[in-house]
Amino acid sequence: METAAYDVPGLRIQERTASSARAAVERYHDGTKHHFHQFARSLGYLDWASQPRPFRAFAGAPVFPLYPEPSAPIGSQAVGDLLRHALGLSAWKQFGASRWALRVNPSSGNLHPTEAYVVCGAMRGLAETPAVYHYAADRHTLERRCAFEDGAWKVMCDGRSDVLLIALTSIHWREAWKYGERAFRYCQHDLGHAIAAVSCAAALVGWRAALLPMWSHRAVASLTGVDRDEDFIDAEREEPGCVMAIYGSGAPEIVRDGGEALLEAVRNGAWSGRASQLSEDHVEWTFIDEIARATADPGRADSPGHARQLSSPHAAPGEAAQLNPRAIILQRRSAVAFDGHSAIDRQVFFEMLSRVMPGRHASSYPLWWAPRIHLAIFVHRVAGVAPGLYLLARDRDALDRLRAACGREFLWEAAHADLPFVCLARGDCRSLAARLSCDQDIAADGFFSLGMIADFDDSLDTYGPSFYRNLFWESGVVGQALYLEAEAAGVRATGIGCFYDDPVHDVLGLQGHAFQSLYHFTVGMAVEDARLTTEPGYGWEVASS
Repeated sequence: METAAYDVPGLRIQERTASSARAAVERYHDGTKHHFHQFARSLGYLDWASQPRPFRAFAGAPVFPLYPEPSAPIGSQAVGDLLRHALGLSAWKQFGASRWALRVNPSSGNLHPTEAYVVCGAMRGLAETPAVYHYAADRHTLERRCAFEDGAWKVMCDGRSDVLLIALTSIHWREAWKYGERAFRYCQHDLGHAIAAVSCAAALVGWRAALLPMWSHRAVASLTGVDRDEDFIDAEREEPGCVMAIYGSGAPEIVRDGGEALLEAVRNGAWSGRASQLSEDHVEWTFIDEIARATADPGRADSPGHARQLSSPHAAPGEAAQLNPRAIILQRRSAVAFDGHSAIDRQVFFEMLSRVMPGRHASSYPLWWAPRIHLAIFVHRVAGVAPGLYLLARDRDALDRLRAACGREFLWEAAHADLPFVCLARGDCRSLAARLSCDQDIAADGFFSLGMIADFDDSLDTYGPSFYRNLFWESGVVGQALYLEAEAAGVRATGIGCFYDDPVHDVLGLQGHAFQSLYHFTVGMAVEDARLTTEPGYGWEVASS
């Protein structure tokens, strides 16, 4: 009988838990939407006295300086090159007496909730044993958190020397300090940007990168030590994010085996360092705690093999134009204003869009699932493309379902010979784009702006409630590709986390949770603030410039 399975207590509990977590996801997602009459809950002002310090450190941990020189084999110099172009400082800005750092990986409000940990074997320039390190971006150094015996590491890597792991975590408080309950969303956006930044930086030195979905959040916490209460006394805790494999050749499956032995070795290793406190005062946002628990990833022992299909090295930004990809990565900035009159050529526009499609020509797609994020694009000033509302289906198979879900009479005219890019409606949509993006002119003053529309219900049905995070990760990956391609084209982009959620759905005629808007983006000709001065990210760059 169909009901027999529910007579088993363990299955009843599992079913009830999954249902409860799914309800928590919808409750949080709907409860943190912005509306015309009301924003998602936050303090409503900036409490400067509790502003988090911009960098985390582990006092008492041995420090290993990194250097930027590239090197093909995996070694400390090459690790330094990767981290510098993935998660390091891109510049220092100054206005009057105020001075602040910018980083390579984008972050909403320059708040940077993402922390990174490197796990690797004995390496010249680093420890003489396998170790777990925290990356200190302000000093471009690795802080050794744990030294452990090498047997488990060799088993996991099958004796190979061209493998390391990068684990990413999030500090919710960094975002919640400013954005309140919506901060969990932004932490996941930023983690997606970091995933793409690591993947792209790995390609610079001839390596590959892939997410490892078999690692549960509990395992990530043990691997990085963020579950060690004694190391976080009075310090803000870190939320486990993901683990990425960085490897020289072959398939990412090389790190599937030996994970439990590695975790046991790390737990029994020699730990050092205590986390620094970022703020003396905090505001607790229990809604964030609830969604974090509901979306904790149990790990996926049998994940789809999509990463194997897409794990070949990708072109670096600007490669086709023979530009310096390292320079492009370091010059990336989030625009604060566009000039409102410049236009972009049709060919450049479609080249940008082609780069957000997964495959060999994508700037970065280290994800293991087929695309779940599609783009509703407001075209303003693209020579050869009529102004209007367009749709880019990043998975061609999703186009029919998107059409069925959009409850308005649209044109659905093919607008490109190769891309699944269709025109929904023609006309000037600048005012509409700005209105939907929290009345921000930057959404109307560029060449185009867009909303990232997630295949929401089907994704959660297929992969479970924890995949809520992954949807935001994918939006960050798409955003990172747009950021870098804009820089390569000599223009600029910016991510927009503030938008009116359901009004976006209303424009497309979307009902329920089948598809949901998760992130907005815009590209245009930036207006620079001449009052600001800029310095390189690190002192050794000043000396060499």
